[in-house]
Amino acid sequence: MVDQRIADLERVAPDVVAAWRGIDEGQFLSVRREVRRRAGAGSTERLLDQLESLAAAIVAMVDELPDDAFDLPGGEEDWTVAEAIGHDAGARAGLVMAAGLAASGRWPADAPTVVPGIPGSSGLGRANLVRKIEQSQRIVARSARLVAGHEEEPCPLDHPLVGRLRCGEWLLFAGVHDVMHLEQLHRIAAGLEA
Repeated sequence: MVDQRIADLERVAPDVVAAWRGIDEGQFLSVRREVRRRAGAGSTERLLDQLESLAAAIVAMVDELPDDAFDLPGGEEDWTVAEAIGHDAGARAGLVMAAGLAASGRWPADAPTVVPGIPGSSGLGRANLVRKIEQSQRIVARSARLVAGHEEEPCPLDHPLVGRLRCGEWLLFAGVHDVMHLEQLHRIAAGLEA
């Protein structure tokens, strides 16, 4: 079931899933190579479509899960499902917003260091989680317009786990991060069905 869901994601987000596969296979250097290869000049529109499809897939998962699932372990540290989904919503918006700021020459001199592994708010229900994902996609769309034509420019965002990427590469990596959390949600849903 999980493999089929990843195959379904691959049809709508082929660049993202191709890069994510390196994580799934424990080949972390291949992730960086695939991100670099697939997020070059002119890639923004294609990647934005894929990020939109991933946001829809996250919303579909939120709609599919039973109400009591949001307080269950979320597959990430000791977070609940709601915290993991909220984290993903914030991360996808933040990564792409950083790329947009860099691409438009508005990178703040006092930009804070990225702190990975911050859970979303706890106790959120279905409607609030859907709202967070939809809001994140609006931010992604606005920021991607700034990245268009500047995909290969460096972005000063320094992520302690990923390092520095180019502006277009952050769009793609935001999608890779989505797939990481979608895969967790797929496993949780499969476990609930069993």
